[in-house]
Amino acid sequence: MLILGALWYMSRTTDRRGGRDGSPRVVVVDDSPFMRGLISDLLSDAGVAVVGEAGDGEEALSVVAETRPDVVTMDVEMPGMGGLEAVERLMEETPTPVLMLSAHTDEGAEVTFEALDRGAVDFFAKPGGEVSTGVSRESDRLVEAVRSVADADLDAATRERDDPSAPAGRSPDAGTDADAADVDGPLTVVIAASTGGPNAVERVLSALPMADCRVVIVQHMPEAFTSRFADRLDAASAYDVREASDGARIGAGEALVARGGSHTLVDSYRSGRLRVKLDEDDDSHTVTPAADVTMRSAAEVVDDPLVGVVLTGMGSDAAEGIRAMADVGARTLAQSEDTCVIYGMPKRAVETGGVDAVYDLDDVAGAIVGGDA
Repeated sequence: MLILGALWYMSRTTDRRGGRDGSPRVVVVDDSPFMRGLISDLLSDAGVAVVGEAGDGEEALSVVAETRPDVVTMDVEMPGMGGLEAVERLMEETPTPVLMLSAHTDEGAEVTFEALDRGAVDFFAKPGGEVSTGVSRESDRLVEAVRSVADADLDAATRERDDPSAPAGRSPDAGTDADAADVDGPLTVVIAASTGGPNAVERVLSALPMADCRVVIVQHMPEAFTSRFADRLDAASAYDVREASDGARIGAGEALVARGGSHTLVDSYRSGRLRVKLDEDDDSHTVTPAADVTMRSAAEVVDDPLVGVVLTGMGSDAAEGIRAMADVGARTLAQSEDTCVIYGMPKRAVETGGVDAVYDLDDVAGAIVGGDA
């Protein structure tokens, strides 16, 4: 019986190592044998080569060092060395793009953001909690996330962790009128981001002067995470940041984060105050929230100066939206390829012809208020 079991495991492992030409090589890390097997099989069925598995962080370090994969899927909660410590050690010893697998809960959001701070590239929220067959229903999203993270520029993803000049917490200089001298009247800013976006958005907003600006941020993220993301941005910047709610209004010095699970539309704009509404019924987009929806509505409604910004991320969301903003005379900016974790969304935006100028990440905040695009 033991021999038969061993033969079954060897055949299963051999099949998973096959993969299709050009597919990423993955190590799956999870303390649950069931989840390891499920995730490995889902990836294998999609042509992704699983080259190793580990049940805790310590084992993961060894397996990654031996197999040198293109990406690691890392569970957060594990006995012994957990996912957070494992990510940090991995970045020090064998730098490899990491996709965190976290619970779709507020607690899961908290620890996931900590993992991103320690060097993880992106995360996948497991529906139903730590051990869930619901992952099977989200297999396409999981495979897409793995492929996206495997293509990430790890240097760009970890640069701000290693850069002592990177903003850390609320900027003491943000909020001075002198920094915002180039802003002529109310300025509405719509920022779009996906993979690699949480850290990029935080870096931009923490450096953005407290001009007469109101900011709407669309980050591809599930509902349990967008509220926590708003809290992080609120703590890291001089702006008053909160998660969008139906009918929410913002004025100068305030920002909204589009709520996961719905689209955020700019509903009205009067006397320098912007009002949004949420749409949970529009399922015509591949991502929710979609930046295209927010940007198009801003282009239709806002009649004061308007700026659209496309940061790092996979896919083509924001391409149509940035084109719509450009068509009404908005200034439009995109993050440079050299500083993007994933040069997908900015590239698609540039290809529309609707982007005025491309900037390195650290220059985006100044370009927003500088008006030199």
